[in-house]
Formats: sequence, structure tokens, C-alpha cells
Amino acid sequence: MAKKNDKDVDVVIDEKGKVLKGLDKKSSLLIKIAIVAVIIFFAINGSYYYVNEQENAVVTMFGKVVRTDTAGLYFKIPFIQKVEKVDMTTHGTGVGYSVAGNGQNITDDNNGIMITSDFNLLNIDFYLEYKVSDPVAYLYNSNDPEEILKDIALSSIRSVVSNYTVDEAMTTGKGLIQSAVKEEMLKELANHDIGLTVINITVQDSEPPTADIIAAFKSVETAKQGADTAKNNALKYQNEQLPNATAKADKIRKEAEGKKEARIAEAEGQASRFEQIYEQYKQYPLITKKRMFYETMEELLPSMKVIITDGDTETMYPLDSFVNINSGSGSSSNGSGED
Repeated sequence: MAKKNDKDVDVVIDEKGKVLKGLDKKSSLLIKIAIVAVIIFFAINGSYYYVNEQENAVVTMFGKVVRTDTAGLYFKIPFIQKVEKVDMTTHGTGVGYSVAGNGQNITDDNNGIMITSDFNLLNIDFYLEYKVSDPVAYLYNSNDPEEILKDIALSSIRSVVSNYTVDEAMTTGKGLIQSAVKEEMLKELANHDIGLTVINITVQDSEPPTADIIAAFKSVETAKQGADTAKNNALKYQNEQLPNATAKADKIRKEAEGKKEARIAEAEGQASRFEQIYEQYKQYPLITKKRMFYETMEELLPSMKVIITDGDTETMYPLDSFVNINSGSGSSSNGSGED
């Protein structure tokens, strides 16, 4: 404690009443001025703050939010109002893996393994880009909003991946999975209101969790590539052969149409001939019958070999030999007649 003596000198006395030291009045005044100056300095220094373009500032007074400030220079009540700045830029983090200090990715086996709709295990990694959408909610609605965001991401990823087969999740379905996960996360973040929003989420890598399964999937991919090659070769062969086949088909069709027209014309001619014969038959039935018989036999007999026998002897005489004999006799007769 301090007491003043008769000479206006400040005396410092301890609890036991022992005099420690004394200060003159001038030195005591200087100390008081210095203390007041320090208080004034901190008061002035704490009455303004600057917010850059990548930040938002949340101002609170007695535990309640007063306002949110964007980029610029602002003033506040020193020692009463408090300012917390929030980074509003886009951040990125891995889901299913983490990045080591040397920049290499380290797979997190507990979080990266998913189960697909065909009950296969798949180790799939995502890269999540996010930023603060509401600085007040980000600061005061949860203790660790980034951790909640990761939990929401894992839950959404597992829910979406379970709707796809392992083959789709590794190849053609990646784009659909990314869109579905982002949509699911936005819904969950709106329900939890932690002040964060998703900018983008992309599949970094997807592969089976064991070496044997990886080898099996590589074999499947090789088989698919072989199937694609065979399909392309088949399409090439089709494109080469189809014009030739089309030309041959057109040729056959035209020949068939020509034969069709010829047969129709022939049939119509025969029908017309039959009608003419029928008209003659109606006028002269007997004569027409005989003439038709003779004409028919005249067409048939030259192509036939008639054998005449009495049924007992083995000697047979074909008709064509008689025809030749008669023809020869006639020629001889003609020749002798001329002689």
C-alpha cells in the first residue's frame, strides 16, 4: 500500500508495514500519464478494423450479432464490441483420402470404401470444393462446421454410390454420381444450416479395394476394349458389304420383276390363244378336236421311241428306224424318179 508523508513523497509500504521505497510526486505523475496513454492507445487502436475482399467480419456486442461487414474500413466501440473475420474464399479437401506434407495422397480406407448396388466394394475418392455462405451461421451454429461438412459428404456419397453398379461407378456413371452427390449435399446443408455450401465435388479415383479384384476388373476392362474393337470391325465390315449386298438385292429384284413380266405376258398369250381355239371349237367342234389331236401327237411323237412287238418274239423294232427307212426309201424313190 502507498502513503504520503509530510514532504509530499509517495511511500510504498508492504503488508507488514515496512517501508520499501518512496517516489516523488513528479515520478508518480509520469507513471500515471504513461498508463493513461497506453489505455488511450489501445482504445483508439481497437476502435477501427479493416476487412479485405476475401473476408467478411461479424460484429458482436454482449454476445449478440450486431452486423456483418464486407470489404472496407469500419469503426466499433472499443472493449465492448468484438469482431471475428471469416474467410469467404473457396476451400478444397479430400473425401476418402488426405494429403500428406509432401503433397502425396494418402488413402483413408475407413472412409473411401463404398458398397455398390450389385454388392461389390469400391474404393472411391472425391475432391470437395466448398466455401462459407453465411458467416454468422458458420461461426455460431456449430462447433466444427468443416467436420460436419465431411460427414454430410460421406453420407451423401454412400447413399448415391449404392444406386450404381461397380462397373458404372468406375466408368460411365462418374458424372451422374458427382451431380447426384452435390444435389444431395446441398439439401443436407440447407437442413443443418452450418453456413457452408458446396461449390463442386469430383471423383478423383475409383478402384477395387484388393489386388485380386483390381486384376479382375482390369481383365473386364480388357474384355470390354476387345468387345469394342470387335464391334468397330463389325461395323466396318457392314459398311463395306452393305452397298454390295444392296446392289445384288436390287439386281435380283429387277431380274425377278423381269421374269414376272415375262411369265405374265406368256400366260396372257396362252390365255388369248386358248380363247381363240375355243372360239373355233364352238364353231367346228369335231374338226377342232382332230386338229388339236394331230398337233399334239406331232409334238410328242418325235421325242418318243415306240417299240412294236407281237409279244412272243424277242425282236423289237423301234419306230424311229421305220421313220428313217421310210425317209431313205422316199429319197431313193425320188432319186429313181428323177433318173
